[in-house]
Amino acid sequence: MTVKTNTDKYLVKPGKKIKMADFDTDYNGHLDKEVGKSELDRVKGELAKYQEVLYAADSRSVLIIFQAMDAAGKDGVIAHVMSGLNPQGCQVYSFKTPNAEEYDHDFLWRHYKALPERGRIGIHNRSHYENVLVCKVHPEYILSERLPNYTSVDKIDEDFWKNRYESIRNFERHLTNNGVVILKFFLHVSKDEQKKRFLDRIEDPAKNWKFSSGDIKERALWDDYMKAYEEALNETSTDEAPWYVIPADKKWYTRLAVSQIIAEKLESLDLQFPKLPKAEVEALAGYKEQLLKEK
Repeated sequence: MTVKTNTDKYLVKPGKKIKMADFDTDYNGHLDKEVGKSELDRVKGELAKYQEVLYAADSRSVLIIFQAMDAAGKDGVIAHVMSGLNPQGCQVYSFKTPNAEEYDHDFLWRHYKALPERGRIGIHNRSHYENVLVCKVHPEYILSERLPNYTSVDKIDEDFWKNRYESIRNFERHLTNNGVVILKFFLHVSKDEQKKRFLDRIEDPAKNWKFSSGDIKERALWDDYMKAYEEALNETSTDEAPWYVIPADKKWYTRLAVSQIIAEKLESLDLQFPKLPKAEVEALAGYKEQLLKEK
């Protein structure tokens, strides 16, 4: 049985202002968990087929971006949804604090370097959006970029952020004009669910390594982050590169919703396997006969 969900429910429509509070973090599509897991297995099979055609056609690439608060489940989504893909056609980058070389370039440089080649799927676990999210909450981080005219935090004004959003929109428009399909997911976990997951990491010795004191410090800035996400999504959800706000309190449903959106997008591309020139097709019969004659 195929389960269809209204994936447009999660879409941040370009030009329409959203509030994070408008999105239900606990939504499960009115599905039973076991039904959802079964559907995820089916969709992963579809993804594998679409990936094969994407690779063979060699005309487009797919960039999938994941952003979220801590413990929202980005790693789990990547591991489960992409588990059926051929590793040769898929690459994952997890972006941390920029290093010295990266700070010597513009903020998009390291992300441009990590883009997938034609025929491949690239996944960015955190992305260039950190520069308008964590940097918006911690504007002092901008000073490390050593930008002209921005030598102190009080000089980082609204015009600065407007220009940065414009840079991102232009960057993504350039990519889509050159065959890159961009899908952007914000995994929307509730503050209560994050608390439960943090406690689980503290109480389970096998998960202690996942917890950091910095997680608690950032949690205290929850409202600031929600405001930063609202503005970033409103400013950068475009027809070319839309944002999806995915409910993340139920991990199994998060994985299903993301996989369905990716599958629907790949299907809509209507990619085809390359067709051989007539002469090469005619030559295949001869090659077949030659192989069959081998002892």
